[in-house]
Amino acid sequence: MSLQIDTLAYTNRLRWLAPEQKLLFAIALLIIAAFSHSLVQVLIAVWMSTWTIIYAGIPSKIYFKLVYVATLFWLTSLPALVINGVNISNLHLVQTDSVAGLDIGSYYVYISIHGIEQGFMILTRAIASVSCLYFIMLTIPFTELLQVLRRVGFPVLLTDLLLLMYRFIFILLNTSAELWIAQQARGGYCSFNIGMKSLALLIGQLLKRTIENYRQVSLSLASRGFNGEFKVWHPHRYHLSKRYAIEAVIGCALLVALDWYNYATVFTRI
Repeated sequence: MSLQIDTLAYTNRLRWLAPEQKLLFAIALLIIAAFSHSLVQVLIAVWMSTWTIIYAGIPSKIYFKLVYVATLFWLTSLPALVINGVNISNLHLVQTDSVAGLDIGSYYVYISIHGIEQGFMILTRAIASVSCLYFIMLTIPFTELLQVLRRVGFPVLLTDLLLLMYRFIFILLNTSAELWIAQQARGGYCSFNIGMKSLALLIGQLLKRTIENYRQVSLSLASRGFNGEFKVWHPHRYHLSKRYAIEAVIGCALLVALDWYNYATVFTRI
C-alpha cells in the first residue's frame, strides 16, 4: 500500500500543479475543519474527496480503503465515549441522557445520548481532517513536500532526517516482504508454534539487514563527501492554476460563512 501511495503521488492528474498551492489549500481546509461544526466538516470531507478522486484521478477503491482505516481508529474510541456508568443511587441524574442500559451490581451502565453526539462530532472532524491529509499524501510526492518545507525555513537537519526515515520505511517493507515470502515457501507458518519461531527469525533478520543497509548508506555518503545536507535536484515544471485558486478561495469563504451563520443562529437562540 505504501509503495502504491508513493506511485500515485507521482502520477496523479494534479502532478503539474504547484505543491505550494495544493499544500496551502489543504492546510486552509484543515484549519477550518478543526474549528467548524459537523455540517461544514462533512462538506469539507466531500469536497476534498472530489478533489482527490475526480480532479487528481486517485482510484476510489484505494481512497476509501484509506478512509476505512481511519474510521477503524474512531471505532476503537467509540465505546469509551458512548458507554457510561453511575451508581444506582444516582440513577435519577442520568435518566434524560440514557438511551438504554442495564444494572451490573450496584452500578447502572448505559448508552449516553451526549456520548453519541460527541462521537459523531469526533467522526466528522476526523474524516474531514484525514481527507485533507490524504489529499496532501496522494498528490504531493514526499521529496517535493520536503523542498517546500525547506523554502519556508524548516530546518535542513529535520528535513534530511525525514528523508532518511522515509527511505528506510520502504527498505523495511521490501525486506520484510522478501523474508516472509521465503519463509512461506518453506512452510514456515504451517502451524502456530512454527509460525512463532518463523516470526522471531524474521524480526531478527530484519533488524540485522536494516543495520547492514544503514552501514552501507553511511559509507556511500562518506565516500561521496557528504557535508551534512542532501542536495537533490528538482525541476520546477509546475504551474499555478487561477481556476483552482478561485474555486479554493470561494469554497473556503462559503464554508467560513456557513459556519459563522450557524454560530450566529445558535447564539441568537440562547
